Amino acid sequence: MLTRRSFLGAASVALAGMSRGGAARAAAGDGFGGVRVGCITYSYRGEVDDAEGTLEALRHAGLGEVEIKEGPVRGFTGLPSDPDAPLTDAERSAILEKCAAMRKLYNDAGVNIHVHKIPFGKTDAGIDMAFEVARALGCAGITLERSEEMARRLAPFAEKHEVWIGFHNHANNYPILDGRDPILDASPFIGYSFDIGHYFAGTKGKSPIPVLEKYHDRIVNLHLKDRTVDGGNLPWGQGQTPIKEVLRLMKREKWTFPADIEVEYKIPAGSTAVAEVARCAQYCRDALA
Repeated sequence: MLTRRSFLGAASVALAGMSRGGAARAAAGDGFGGVRVGCITYSYRGEVDDAEGTLEALRHAGLGEVEIKEGPVRGFTGLPSDPDAPLTDAERSAILEKCAAMRKLYNDAGVNIHVHKIPFGKTDAGIDMAFEVARALGCAGITLERSEEMARRLAPFAEKHEVWIGFHNHANNYPILDGRDPILDASPFIGYSFDIGHYFAGTKGKSPIPVLEKYHDRIVNLHLKDRTVDGGNLPWGQGQTPIKEVLRLMKREKWTFPADIEVEYKIPAGSTAVAEVARCAQYCRDALA
């Protein structure tokens, strides 16, 4: 029987694996000044939603990390849109083989799929499949919106598969700073997909850095965006979120969780989402130079 201490040890091993990112991590090099900068594919919404086009867009921006949503995965692998759709053993194996092929496609191009954000099913079989897909894609974790109920539901599966769950915050459900966050007690494989822009806007201008300092060992990945105290969502450099300071802290502390660009502001006239992701990537390079 595994004790909590042995689970914590397993979590440390899993986090180390997440930091390395396997073969793709080696292919991607040292990121930007040692910081693993990537992108969540939500940023390309409305423009790119297939696996090959997404990979091309990531390479255009010079990114070696990605948090991938369901569109590219479903299109490439045949994963059903209904996460609880019954699958035969042969169908499940075929999907997972295609996930492994997608992983190889990305890895060979120097891109690591560090987490996926594909909705969970309600059945045990549907939940298990989400974790099997994560492992086949090479993901260290799966992300979803913060929910204490889901933390309790998913904890046994995360422990069984040794895959992290990263809970994403919006402007009103961010990690608890004054005291211990109870969501972490569900499992040592429960962590955060911490959105620094939402946190900044939701707290009316508080720095996300104390959250990083407190919980850095439970962060699966970051979402980077530039927001204002009054809730605006602006092109990077026009808002007030301390993106540069966060990136420089990650470099200084040698934290190895990925920091993912999320383009959520309105695409400027004459530009594209692909071009804006590349512009944000350059912003990160300049900050870490």
